[in-house]
Amino acid sequence: MNELRYLNKYFYKYRFKIILGILITICSKIFALFTPQLVGKSITLITNQVINPVESEVFRNQISIYILYIIGAAVATGLFTFLMRQTIINVSRYVEFDLKNEIYNHYQQLSIAFYKRNRTGDLMSRISEDVSKVRMYIGPAVMYTINTLTLFVVALVYMYNQSPSLTIYTILPLPFLSISIYFLSKLIHKQSTIVQTHLSTLSSSSQEFFSGIWITKSFALETQTEHKFSDLANSQREKRLNLSKIQAFFHPLMLLLIGISNLIVIYIGGKQYMNGQIENLGTIAEFIIYVNMLTWPVASIGWVTSLIQEAEASQKRINEFLKQIPSITNTNELKTEIEGSISFKNVHFTYEDTKIDALKGITFEVKKGETLAIIGNTGSGKSTILDLIGRLYEVDKGTIYIDGKEIKSLNLNSLRSNIGFVPQDPFLFSDSLRNNIKFGQNKASDNNIIEASKLAVVHDNIINFKNGYDTILGERGITLSGGQKQRVSIARAFIKNPKILLLDDCLSAVDTETEEQILSNIDKITSGKTTIIVSHRISSAKNADNIVVLKDGVITQQGSHKELIIKEGYYKELYQNQLQDI
Repeated sequence: MNELRYLNKYFYKYRFKIILGILITICSKIFALFTPQLVGKSITLITNQVINPVESEVFRNQISIYILYIIGAAVATGLFTFLMRQTIINVSRYVEFDLKNEIYNHYQQLSIAFYKRNRTGDLMSRISEDVSKVRMYIGPAVMYTINTLTLFVVALVYMYNQSPSLTIYTILPLPFLSISIYFLSKLIHKQSTIVQTHLSTLSSSSQEFFSGIWITKSFALETQTEHKFSDLANSQREKRLNLSKIQAFFHPLMLLLIGISNLIVIYIGGKQYMNGQIENLGTIAEFIIYVNMLTWPVASIGWVTSLIQEAEASQKRINEFLKQIPSITNTNELKTEIEGSISFKNVHFTYEDTKIDALKGITFEVKKGETLAIIGNTGSGKSTILDLIGRLYEVDKGTIYIDGKEIKSLNLNSLRSNIGFVPQDPFLFSDSLRNNIKFGQNKASDNNIIEASKLAVVHDNIINFKNGYDTILGERGITLSGGQKQRVSIARAFIKNPKILLLDDCLSAVDTETEEQILSNIDKITSGKTTIIVSHRISSAKNADNIVVLKDGVITQQGSHKELIIKEGYYKELYQNQLQDI
């Protein structure tokens, strides 16, 4: 139960609703226990009528009163049971809502490195399947626990007052029940952990299969993928069946022990009645009803125990992520004005997961309103520089300054809201083109959207679609070509009107003519904006105020286009190879 202690704050938050639910539960069980007494008295009345008859009118009146009382008790019990479920089950839904929001908000704060280490399917499983398991603990498990405890306490008091010895005989099987539950619970906890862990693997694999369906089809690997998925699904089925087999012991065991209790009541109660220890035959009937009333609560102990074990296994998985401390935190809560100058001073950075030294002592400066181009071969550290400017990672050594201030001292939200970032592999949502373009700028008007699209040279493509800007994209924008996705992503950055514009090789999928148009538009709109262009093409870099050439995380050349094409080195070689395209 250690892992479930994390939920205590939610129990405290909704304590008044829970207390009200407990009071309603007690009322419900008290009214429910009127029925056995009334039935017992009715049977006693009938027995006495057989032995010592009274006037039929008097007898009918007395029986009618008992019947009305029984109906009234049943109605009251039903009403309070309804209120009990509405109170306690609703609390579980509130907690489910709060917990999902807490997990999601925590996901938002975790760094990019966290998402590289964990699979999307696993993240989804913990916020959906695992939270659902926890909800079952907070709702049904808590409700039935309160219900069972209340019923036991109230019923045992009534039973003991009627016949202490018969009560003791009746509850004799319960210790065996408790011992059985203890051992079965340990097995359930172990198997539940295995099931939930494997479910995450299955969810992650499913997500990858569906996301990569186009590559699967292009390689004609549907059969192999189906077999792989079937193996995972069959493995999950076997683990589920193993858990179900263990859980299947509960109900037969409960019913057996309840049946034994009924036999004890009939046998011992019958002997006591014949020996005169019990005066009324109705007492035996009353005890039988009590025992049967306890059937479901006793049986639910096993179910509740399994719910608790599954919830603890799930909460443990949730806690593993909630305990993850964000590696990047906002150290300044005050809004920061960003002008746009950027300076790197002896910056070193190594990727934690791969241990690759991406940057080794990088130093450069970009003044407000200037354009910097970064050229280099694959893996030279170009994209890493952009990630560090957005503070998606922390530098290992050295310092990054924005407007002369250390980047860590700036308000993180202010910094990122003033950056327009176009990644090398653009991500588009399964939403309309309009909403994709104005993402991050929800107040943008249709005119703003159209203007940004024209600057990104994608407007003409969009208006040729059947639904224009209302066209709904497939997952990750799969319905668009590579060049169209890049240009929509560029429009998204333009509409933001940022102080810093970061373009990460975002023109690689467009033709040279379109590239020239976009670059020309960039020159028009970036007046007063700091722009950094990462590219493999000289055509994208040649008009920059300054050009940095990277190789293996080190700056090997730096200068303007005119300066670099006359110097021996990587830039001149690249220029000569691409000369025909310029």
